[in-house]
Amino acid sequence: MSVPPAPSAEPARSVVALSGGVGGARFLRGTLAALRAGRLPGVAVDAHVTVVANTADDWWVHGLKVCPDLDTVMYTLGGGIDAERGWGRQDETWTVGAELAAYGAEPTWFGLGDRDLATHLVRTQMVEAGYPLSAVTAALCRRWQPDVELLPMTDDRVETHVLLADDAEPSGRRTVHFQEYWVRLRAEPAAQAVVVVGLDRSSPAPGVLEAVAGADLVLVPPSNPIVSVGTILGVPGLRDALRAGPAPVVGVSPIIGRDHVHGMARQLLEGLGVDVSATGVALHHGARAADGVLDGWLVAEEDADQVAAVEAAGIACRAVPLLMTDDAATGVMAAEAVALVRP
Repeated sequence: MSVPPAPSAEPARSVVALSGGVGGARFLRGTLAALRAGRLPGVAVDAHVTVVANTADDWWVHGLKVCPDLDTVMYTLGGGIDAERGWGRQDETWTVGAELAAYGAEPTWFGLGDRDLATHLVRTQMVEAGYPLSAVTAALCRRWQPDVELLPMTDDRVETHVLLADDAEPSGRRTVHFQEYWVRLRAEPAAQAVVVVGLDRSSPAPGVLEAVAGADLVLVPPSNPIVSVGTILGVPGLRDALRAGPAPVVGVSPIIGRDHVHGMARQLLEGLGVDVSATGVALHHGARAADGVLDGWLVAEEDADQVAAVEAAGIACRAVPLLMTDDAATGVMAAEAVALVRP
């Protein structure tokens, strides 16, 4: 059992965030804007921010290595994201994708934009030349300058697959890659299990454990608790490093009421038997004092009646507005998160 760290009077100069794609990237953008403007009490304006991004959504398609969460964070913080979609490049065109579809090259349901394609081509060339994903990510970030140190959770190949019921199969079940479940199937079939292939044999990417060990604050944005935050925490050694580290860990609920705002968190939580609520996700991650990782947890104003249950589990909790309507609102949310564990 780990003892939660005592609050520090010194401003945080090293911040680590565990991020998935769209929700995590939007939270980070608002958080960075507030931080650099001096609106995060207890955090130095020049604090170094390290983002450890989920890579279990990665896959190879049309011969290219695609890293959706890494790219979404990089584009969002670097100013190149399509703001309306929340993923992919702004001012995107789709000529290559249309040509691939005309040839009948599968999967036709997975779109690769022309601008986005350049990123995947460069990444694939570097990976096939022998560079680890962490080095490739650092090279790509030299163009985008995201104002964070962006690290993949691991350099190893890890892929999320979802187990579904299928009467057409002799076993009555079939497994699909996460991208097929999310993009082609729209997360509509009930998930019976989530299997992250290779996760148990993976190792944290270079710099990840060092960043956690040297952090003054760890943020868990409102990313998917199963296939984003959950896979990051599943990298061997990472959960233990968080629990043993000096930094308080504070998260933001991705569930408001009984549903997610974006994505498929509700479907996956239901399929895995986790209560679809702010409390359910908090208990899923667990309190540091009870073999989990959380010291603090923000819930939405709509879920204020759940604060007592979260606190009873040993996690400091507060109800605040959680809709990321713009960067300013997100910055206020981030400030509330910091104040919860660094009063």
